Amino acid sequence: MERDYRGLGRCVCCFWLAVAFDAVGLGVLLIGVFVNIFFYDLLIYAGAIIIFLSLIWWVFWYSGNIEVAPAELEDDVGLLKKNKGALGGITGAVRRIGSRVSGSIRTSLRRNGGPSGSRRSAAAAAARPPAGSPAAPQAEQVVVAMATMAPQENASHAAVSCDVGMPHTATETSPA
Repeated sequence: MERDYRGLGRCVCCFWLAVAFDAVGLGVLLIGVFVNIFFYDLLIYAGAIIIFLSLIWWVFWYSGNIEVAPAELEDDVGLLKKNKGALGGITGAVRRIGSRVSGSIRTSLRRNGGPSGSRRSAAAAAARPPAGSPAAPQAEQVVVAMATMAPQENASHAAVSCDVGMPHTATETSPA
C-alpha cells in the first residue's frame, strides 16, 4: 500500500526547516539593514549566511521528493529481469565475455608484475629489465652535507663574471 503524498510531499520536515531558515535569515538581515545599531554589519552577514544555509534544506526537500518509476530503476540498481527475450540473451553473453576478458587481463597483469593492489608508476615499470636479461647495475647513492654559515663582514668577495653568449634577437613592434 503506497501513501499518496500531496501538497508538500514526503519531506515535510525539511520543507519547514528551509522556510524557518529563510524567515530567520531574512529577519536578521532586515534588522541589520534598518535598525541603527553599532553591529549592523554582523547582522547583515549573519542573515545572508542563514539564508544561504537554508539552501541545504531546500535541496534535501527537493531531492527527497523526486519520484522515479521502479521500471526505470531496474538497470541502475542491478534489478535486471531474467526473461527479456533475445535481447536478454545477447546482453548476458556480452556481459559474460566482458567479465572473462577483464578477468584474464587482471590475472595477466598480476602474473607479469603489473599494477595489482598497489599502484606503481609507468617509469618504474619501464626501468625494470625484461625477464631473462641480467639485472642492470644499481646507481650509487650520493650524500651531500650542507651547513649554514654566518655572514662575515670583512671577507673579501671575489667578483664572479658570467660570460654567457646570448643570441641576438629582434623584437617587432606594431605602430600604435
